[in-house]
Amino acid sequence: MRQTSDPAAQADRTDRLLAEWRIERPDLDATAMAVVGRLLSIGRQLEARANAVLKPLGLHYTDLDVLATLRRGGRPWRRTPTELRDSVLITSGAMTACLDRLERNGLIARVADPGDRRSSAAELTRAGRTLIDKAIAVRFAEATDALGALSASERLRLAGLLKTLGRSLES
Repeated sequence: MRQTSDPAAQADRTDRLLAEWRIERPDLDATAMAVVGRLLSIGRQLEARANAVLKPLGLHYTDLDVLATLRRGGRPWRRTPTELRDSVLITSGAMTACLDRLERNGLIARVADPGDRRSSAAELTRAGRTLIDKAIAVRFAEATDALGALSASERLRLAGLLKTLGRSLES
C-alpha cells in the first residue's frame, strides 16, 4: 500500500465518525473513542479473518477456542463446561450449543467428571486433537499475517499497552 502525507487520505472510518461528532458535539472529548472505536472495529475484523481461515477446516472461531482450551491444558485434554466457559468467555447456552456441535462432529466426547459425578466434562477425541493441532497452526499464522503492518517492537509495545488496558477494565 502506498503511503501519502495527506491526512485526509489516511483517515479511517473512526476518523470520519469522530469528525462528524466534532461538528455536532464539539464539547465532547473524543480522545478515548478514537481508541475504543478502533479496538471494536479491529476486533470484528480479526474475528472475521479468523473465521475465514478456519472455515475450510469446518470450524468457527468459538469451536477453535474451545478445542484450543482443551488442547493447551495437556493430558487428559479434559475440562468441565464451567472451566471452558470461564476460559473462552461465552454464555452457558452458547457453550452447550458449541459442545453439542463438537460432540456431533466427533471432536470431543463427554465423560463423567471425576470431581463431580452429577456432571460431565468435555474431552478431546483423537480426531479433535488432530484437527486442533492443524487449526491452531493455521490460526497462529493468520494472526501473524494480521499484524504484518507492525514491527516486532511495535507488536511488543502494543501487547503491553493492551494488557495494561485489559487489566484496568477487569472487575
